[in-house]
Amino acid sequence: MKKLIIVGAGVSGLSAGVYAARNGFDVTIFEKHIIPGGLSTSWKRKGYLFEGGMHWLTGSSEKLFLNKVWREVGALKENNPVFYRDPFYVLKSGGKELCLYRDVDRLEEELLRYAPEDKRAIRRLCDDIRLFKGVHMIVDDIPFLKTKNPVHPGIFELLRMAIVIFRLPFLVQQSYIDYLSKFKNKDIRHLLATVIGTRYNALSFVYTLASFASGDCGYPAGGSLRLTRNMADTFESLGGKIEYRREVSKIVVEGGKASGVVVNDEFVPSDAVIVTEDMRKAVETLFDVQLNRRWLSVLRRHVITEQNMFVCLGVKADLRKYPRGIVFPLEKPLCAGGLEFNELRINNYAEYENHSPEGCTSVTCLLLGNSYAYWKQAKDDGTYKQKKQQLADDVISELEKRMPEIKDAVEVIDVATPLTYERYCNTYEGSWMTVWRPGGRAINAPIKSLSVKNLYFAGQRTIMPGGLPIAVVSGRKAVQYLCRDNNVMFRSAE
Repeated sequence: MKKLIIVGAGVSGLSAGVYAARNGFDVTIFEKHIIPGGLSTSWKRKGYLFEGGMHWLTGSSEKLFLNKVWREVGALKENNPVFYRDPFYVLKSGGKELCLYRDVDRLEEELLRYAPEDKRAIRRLCDDIRLFKGVHMIVDDIPFLKTKNPVHPGIFELLRMAIVIFRLPFLVQQSYIDYLSKFKNKDIRHLLATVIGTRYNALSFVYTLASFASGDCGYPAGGSLRLTRNMADTFESLGGKIEYRREVSKIVVEGGKASGVVVNDEFVPSDAVIVTEDMRKAVETLFDVQLNRRWLSVLRRHVITEQNMFVCLGVKADLRKYPRGIVFPLEKPLCAGGLEFNELRINNYAEYENHSPEGCTSVTCLLLGNSYAYWKQAKDDGTYKQKKQQLADDVISELEKRMPEIKDAVEVIDVATPLTYERYCNTYEGSWMTVWRPGGRAINAPIKSLSVKNLYFAGQRTIMPGGLPIAVVSGRKAVQYLCRDNNVMFRSAE
């Protein structure tokens, strides 16, 4: 049995681990943290659970083949049924409400009711959503793979998605912000600006809403912790081993082949290595040898990181009367991390089981943008804790104006910055996705190393823009390359 080492127990590492163990490899995962999950993470503070990774799961719909992949790796089981929040967000402004519904017909009706002056822009948005409803992530096998159950998209599946071909280039070229600027109504702009990070192209925005409209993107019960714990349990049930608090500091390459890793100054030999640590960082820090220069230069040039500030509040009050997802427009911008925000995006977990003590509520506020340099400077000059507290105070102050139950009821405050994610997950600039900019091309990095034998990569950075579906599928593909190189028949399930 050939020995495989996997660097990192995030979603891609666990995915690779499950498939490799199922195909007869002796697999050990080294993980620097004390829990599995990587960037798909949650944490508890004094009885409150804060969801810090997954806010929806692409591939939760059983109509998609990606759902089968999630079930093959054990992520979705009976213990985490999927819940579909609808409306996804509710904007609350001056006593008025505006709902972001999943169903495109209902969404169109709602937007027209609220802002009939924006009829043309609303029709265009809803037509785009309808057009892209049939578009989804393609899952297929690598070329020349031996497998009993080959997976390749059918001609009718591809034809159904081909109808977007004429609209696609325009949306790739246009910015998300320019797309939203067509709406005259300020509240509609506030609501729609909270779907994804505003630095993306318009296609990323439309595709996300279309995924909601297609019946996908639910939230599995227990969130990131349960989903990744399920994967880790599946991996260990197949004989795989996870060694926590064991950070890999080097990939050893001898004679053009990966021969093992260095962990805590100890050399651990192996027949192959799969690196699932953030590729953008791993290629700079884990190798003494120069990897393929062409794709390294592409990574350095095109990886623009998506980062977030995350304010978590444990509130000693039951906030069930408020929507699960809330958008609050701000009268004046909130300054945070050197950026300005015109609205607050709030997740209210009052109705979710096991997220807070009885009668209490976990509340989180997600602020997206490039704030890494700001927080790095604050860490260097000693103002980091002070600025985190100021951010929390500012968010609480704004929420108290709109949710009076919060006043004097916040008993837990936890603020995560890009440095938090960098510290625990070894991710480049503390980021969890790559920004697909207007006019930019979606880059793919090789999963099998082009210059070092027995070396493979997986993770959200392998295909732009990344995220959980890329992570789980890249782990699967890495093991397919491993099987093909070792003349092993690939098995996806028992």
